[in-house]
Amino acid sequence: MKRVHVVAAVITNGDEILIARRPDHLHQGGKWEFPGGKVEPGEPVSEALARELNEELGIIVGASEPLITIDHEYPDKHVLLDVWKVTDFTGDAKGMEGQEVRWVTQDSLAGFEFPAANVPIVAAARLPQRYVITPDCQIKSPADLDAFVQKMKAMMVSGQRLFQLRLKQLDAAPLSELVGRLVELKAGFNASVLVNSDMPNEVQHAFDGVHLTSAALYQLVERPAGHDWVAASCHSLEELRLAEQCNVDFVTLSPFRHTASHPNAEPIGETRFAEWAFGAKMPVYALGGVGAQDIKLTASLGAQGVAGIRAFWPGGCEET
Repeated sequence: MKRVHVVAAVITNGDEILIARRPDHLHQGGKWEFPGGKVEPGEPVSEALARELNEELGIIVGASEPLITIDHEYPDKHVLLDVWKVTDFTGDAKGMEGQEVRWVTQDSLAGFEFPAANVPIVAAARLPQRYVITPDCQIKSPADLDAFVQKMKAMMVSGQRLFQLRLKQLDAAPLSELVGRLVELKAGFNASVLVNSDMPNEVQHAFDGVHLTSAALYQLVERPAGHDWVAASCHSLEELRLAEQCNVDFVTLSPFRHTASHPNAEPIGETRFAEWAFGAKMPVYALGGVGAQDIKLTASLGAQGVAGIRAFWPGGCEET
């Protein structure tokens, strides 16, 4: 089956993203998509992006960067999607070919029907570049609980919007109080909190999703139900494929570098990370020895961004 190389754009304007409705007579007609079109043989992708957006929307691209690459096989077509994020443009975007276009909020994207190949793009468009993982702190007193909540608040005030709650040893009473306080806190910042799969089910369903450990991933045959977000921890190409089969929304891939917490784990390294991340069918966060300073590097290797504990969490805590 011949592969069609397509460039697509996630065009942003503040908190809004531009989507277009495919004409009914085309492949996947009637569904919504991210604007773009075919890359001509020998044409640089960045030039194809600028050309297609000018022809389709009447805009001139000012600033853009790669976001995600998706290789998808439909029953009747094989598509390679090169997706770029456009953060600056000139002109008034409109359907130059008669197609309906619409500015929508990031949070509302999930309510539109997209072709299957676009589903990972929807996730990538909604996800930030930083994924904060909480340390597995001991919470033995009300003061410990207050300190943990204040650190979560500090993270949200600083602009962090995606978290994994990773507290595996809490007793029921402090855990229940913590859940109530964090649910209220995150609502005020429009933040998303996923819960590590080693924590109780009732806690997982109190928040925005679940982050599967690699052990939990091996036990699944399909996506866990009832979650807005499902993520997974991956350390190998085999685990990435398992995550794809379970239709998770995104993964962490580790260890990118040597870490003090896992000194005997072999780092994936830049070459293998790029090979695996570019070949993944979902957004990938680099984890292990990385911080905010590595966002540009990991993006060039196919990552959505970086994930971490020590790189983001304010101060330490006594871990279990």
